Amino acid sequence: MATISISLSKDITKKLRPPRALYFGFPLGHPIGYPHQTSLHHRVLRLLLRYLKEIDSPGTIVELDVTEKGNDVIA
Repeated sequence: MATISISLSKDITKKLRPPRALYFGFPLGHPIGYPHQTSLHHRVLRLLLRYLKEIDSPGTIVELDVTEKGNDVIA
């Protein structure tokens, strides 16, 4: 079964080396955004599912910017 992680700290994620991870830059305690941001939560979940299929190299961390619509990938 494939897995993907939401990273809240790139440094810790780099040390743990999960199979796949996405880093959104949200603060601790808010892995998919702040409460009541339903459209953002849905967008984050869709990105998680997309990258679950696309990332094929173990230990990959994809940094995403979801603050602007249509600007999903940083690195």
